[in-house]
Amino acid sequence: MKSMLGWLFILSLTGTASIGMAGGEVTVSEVTIKAADGSEVPVEIATPAGKGPFPPVLFIHAKRGYEGDERAHIRELAGQGFLVVAPDWQSGRFIERWPSAHNPETEMDVEAGMDYLMSLPNACKQPIGIVGLSRGPYYAIRLAAKRGQDIAAIVSYYGHMQNPNAPEPDQLFRVAPEVMQLTTPMLFLIGEQDFELRRIVGGRAFYALWERGVPVEYQEYPLARRAFDFRPDQGPEEKIAARHARQRAKEWLARWMKLDSDMRCPKS
Repeated sequence: MKSMLGWLFILSLTGTASIGMAGGEVTVSEVTIKAADGSEVPVEIATPAGKGPFPPVLFIHAKRGYEGDERAHIRELAGQGFLVVAPDWQSGRFIERWPSAHNPETEMDVEAGMDYLMSLPNACKQPIGIVGLSRGPYYAIRLAAKRGQDIAAIVSYYGHMQNPNAPEPDQLFRVAPEVMQLTTPMLFLIGEQDFELRRIVGGRAFYALWERGVPVEYQEYPLARRAFDFRPDQGPEEKIAARHARQRAKEWLARWMKLDSDMRCPKS
């Protein structure tokens, strides 16, 4: 694998903040890095309390953009013990919220975030975990098909398992070709009341991975809608589903990243 680190530069450190979490004080900082084509990529880093190195996780946001709910999510992950890097693949390219089409150039932004994460001195030198929301898991499977040796596990929250630019028959009846290539363990988390097409294609991806022997689990939450884990009108069942999903994600990442009971990386 040819490293992208030669293209990746920190441009600016724009701020830091400390937030108290159950596991201790989490520090959140912001930097701007460069993608392979020279585009600027805003990035947030959530660092756990205590002394590293920490297990590295790449957070890939949905097409709704990177906002307060996403910041809260990466703080939760850091509170669990993960070092989290979250590249904003929209704002650096002046992409409006909720884009229908997929812009392949933004994949460079996400991969730059991954390379930056792996380069951090307080990140364990091992394959990373990925947590993606909605459009985010599509980026994750693209990365896993390309750089599977660098990725230990994927957590997909109601993930898109088809190229958003694919024609209608592919959207309805097929999964993305990357699903048939990747070998990375994947956990699907989705509400039973999510959009039907998303559930159908996610289900097909589950069966395709299982048939090939890829470690995969599919968790469907009763009475839960799209974005059940952060929507402002959460019902009582969705609040429970959100807590359960966070725990399932933590356990999945810990399992495949081979972390110990203290959420520490395996010793080299």
